[in-house]
Amino acid sequence: MSALLSAVQKLSLARTVEDVQKVVRVAARELAAADGATFVLRDEDRCFYADEYAIAPLWKGERFPLSACISGWAMLNRQSVAIEDIYADDRIPHDAYRPTFVKSLVMVPIRRVDPLGAIGMYWATHHSPSEREIALAQALADSTAVAMEHVRVLGELKETAALAETDALTDLPNRRAWDEVLENAVSSGVGQFCVALIDIDHFKAHNDSEGHQAGDKLLANTSAAWREALRIGDIIARYGGDEFAVLMPRCTAEIADRICERLCAALPEGKTCSIGVAEWNGLEDADALIARADTALYEAKQAGRGCVAVAA
Repeated sequence: MSALLSAVQKLSLARTVEDVQKVVRVAARELAAADGATFVLRDEDRCFYADEYAIAPLWKGERFPLSACISGWAMLNRQSVAIEDIYADDRIPHDAYRPTFVKSLVMVPIRRVDPLGAIGMYWATHHSPSEREIALAQALADSTAVAMEHVRVLGELKETAALAETDALTDLPNRRAWDEVLENAVSSGVGQFCVALIDIDHFKAHNDSEGHQAGDKLLANTSAAWREALRIGDIIARYGGDEFAVLMPRCTAEIADRICERLCAALPEGKTCSIGVAEWNGLEDADALIARADTALYEAKQAGRGCVAVAA
């Protein structure tokens, strides 16, 4: 019971399927002093032996038809199975077991309604699993089902959050994500950094003459080229329309100017952009910093476009 309680506590903290596997493979052996354990996931009409912990190799990484393995039997029948002599049971694929140490086993489904997988426990000598051992194994499987559902929900929440903060056209962080990144940079006092605001010159005219699909393609291709031109750790976001924003950590205005010249050079042939750069003074808030970058952007446009202006 202490092993089961410990496993339940650890499963409640699991954040990924891999976390769940690590807990289950150890706990399954400890619950009944087994010589091996497997963690099996249902992969449509197959059993995927995702993980194992045993005195010798079993089937980690392999897949078998549900109808051809005992884990599949447990899932299809939604019930646990205990077998003292595997070679006396026709539900066992004997050829798959002969290279292994297994003589006896218990297999329990992970969730009885629409099982997600199964947990196997194995012994190298003939062992008659007790009702207590089977009950403990099923309790572990039930707790595993709860943990797996928790992991699934966490994954969906992360995916939803990512979608909410990603621009669908360019696959860059959107304005919402940018505002959060900049606010964190200012409030955390990360040190010297610069921001840049970028406008693609004459984008409206390009849209009007070439069509919106061509405009979308230009935005997507340009954002991809700019990501390649930036340093590792720099963050570029779609600020809105044809305007982009860049945060450059560990960066002086002089370095930022050189980086932005690379961005200008990365544009498709015949296209130009105007860029305004501002270095954080260590005191101003995010709005004030963006306002200075925006003023510099206006200066770049007034200077004839296709250039970089750095705020004083």
